Amino acid sequence: MKYSEVKQHQPSLYLEVCSQNEEPRLPLHTSISLFLLSYCECKSFKVFLVFTKPTSSQSLKSQLPECLDVSDIQVEDLPQLVRGCRLPAALDETGSLCRAGLAVVLRHIISKTLEADPSRNDVLALLGFKKTCLKACAEVSKWTRLCEIGIPSAVEEQLKNPSNQYLQPPLSILTLERRLAEPVKVHNDDKIRRQKLQEQRQNEKKESPESEPGQAPQVGDGLELRAALAKLSVDSVPTLATRENSEIRKVRTTDLPPLEHVFAEGLYFTLTDVVLLPCIYQYLCSLQAHAASTLHQLPHLLRWYSRVQEVPGVLRAANACGIPLSIPQVPTSGLPGPSAEDNLLGLLEQGEGQEMTTQLPFVGGPRPTMTKLKENGIEAVFAPHPCPAWTLPWDSLPGAINPTEGKMSNIRAVRKRQQLNNLVAMVTELARPGYTVVDFCSGTGHVGIVLAHTLPDCQVILIENKEESLVRAQSRSAELGLKNIGFIQANLDYFTGPFQIGVALHACGVATDMVMEHCIQAEAAFVISPCCYGFIQNAVKFTFPKSKRFQETLTYKEHMIVCRFADQTAVQLPPERRLIGKQCMGLVDLDRSWAAETDRYSVQVMTMEPESCSPKNNMLVGRPPHKSGLEAGASQVETLVLN
Repeated sequence: MKYSEVKQHQPSLYLEVCSQNEEPRLPLHTSISLFLLSYCECKSFKVFLVFTKPTSSQSLKSQLPECLDVSDIQVEDLPQLVRGCRLPAALDETGSLCRAGLAVVLRHIISKTLEADPSRNDVLALLGFKKTCLKACAEVSKWTRLCEIGIPSAVEEQLKNPSNQYLQPPLSILTLERRLAEPVKVHNDDKIRRQKLQEQRQNEKKESPESEPGQAPQVGDGLELRAALAKLSVDSVPTLATRENSEIRKVRTTDLPPLEHVFAEGLYFTLTDVVLLPCIYQYLCSLQAHAASTLHQLPHLLRWYSRVQEVPGVLRAANACGIPLSIPQVPTSGLPGPSAEDNLLGLLEQGEGQEMTTQLPFVGGPRPTMTKLKENGIEAVFAPHPCPAWTLPWDSLPGAINPTEGKMSNIRAVRKRQQLNNLVAMVTELARPGYTVVDFCSGTGHVGIVLAHTLPDCQVILIENKEESLVRAQSRSAELGLKNIGFIQANLDYFTGPFQIGVALHACGVATDMVMEHCIQAEAAFVISPCCYGFIQNAVKFTFPKSKRFQETLTYKEHMIVCRFADQTAVQLPPERRLIGKQCMGLVDLDRSWAAETDRYSVQVMTMEPESCSPKNNMLVGRPPHKSGLEAGASQVETLVLN
């Protein structure tokens, strides 16, 4: 089915239902989505509960807000785009744009709520300062990974295995506990800190004579909480004083008292708190039932849990979702266990929890490292380009396909067309009728839209985590009337559908490695132009160097030197330095290609033609075992040019 043939009356939201002991159960990411819908009072979606086996949602009624239009659907009946993604997922009215993954879907719910009612300042505030709350993808941001994946996964694991030992909280919970114990740093916080100092001094003057000598005044977190609730535009909350006395204004910033955490990201209630609340509710309920003494290790988490319940609308939304919030009772008997910070430090010392190695500082130049590689028989090798003069018929293509139609300069547009010539030529060589081609990190669709137009017998999917870029790509596609193209806003991990070819133009840093890994897992061919080598660093799923021969020759630090000098290819640099940069690019991509060959891939590293089309002009073409060889693809390229 063509993506454009899916007709929708309104946006649809697809939420997973799992089973436990043969009974349907809502997983945490579904509960979180329902809680946000209830908090926002959002009615913009037709909600579908997705079942893997024939059953109904009747037993889940108490967890479904009455204001929502909810239906059941079997997984095999899902629209094609949704079926290729992890849930939750939202499909737009056209049926061609799918948003997948917890953070992306939650931000979209907020967007649709504000679209329907722009006056909802409390909903707008969920996006946080600069509207970036949980916007960074989990592959890059440790904080997003912790909140979107780490904590929900850890809680789900404990809920599935109630016999596990509860005396040691999961590492992700301990990480959050430690984060909540840290002082808050927020934009322009001097004013609030001065007001806090003023309240402290006023309390000192009012200190009762009955107080014990040396006893510190108990200021508590009143000012922080009032500031947080005032941000939500709640009428019943008094606004903070706007002016401090001269004595307070003279105090140096370094001498001001720190602000304590009120909510997960600092002072203000954000989308992160929405994600965490159903998770922590389930975790605390389980603790109280199996190991209540463990609550002693989580004082900051319990305080956060109490404060969240003071936010207007939270209790209403929670009750509508069958989440009866209450304050946990910490046992007074027995000795408290080790502190959360001690537990966390102990685990970190054992090497756990270090999801991403810190990039080492740059030391030295590339020549000693390159010499070391050469002495071990490792030099950059570039395969010849199979069709260096191949070009798309740009003069006869519709205007919306041409990069010159965008906002880039004419010179840049010419280079972009040259880059597209290279990638489209390689994809056309590999493609066959009925193939699915995925344009990863698609941006506004320069590559994917050309491919959809050029290969009408193939399905093309554009995957991008920036909504603005993908909406622009969808608009360009609609202008062209393309029927074989779909759009997914998601991080790479949330796309799980089958495909035969993956393509990416200038995938920055480790994005190239993420695309290669995704293609290898799907046993798909790939055509990738890497970029931003200096951003490469050890990540959650892979470390550098990647191949055995490079690992035996270079340390991580030495490999990072090569990566950093691979970015020294700008046209304004001296020719000798650009040549070294090109050799470093070749070495980094040689390491990548050798790593892929352990999965029996055939990988070529070549240079795009003409070389001047981009300072980052490398191209990696990988064929899985069953697609090695050219497979008569050259004739297909020639036919396309003639047409």
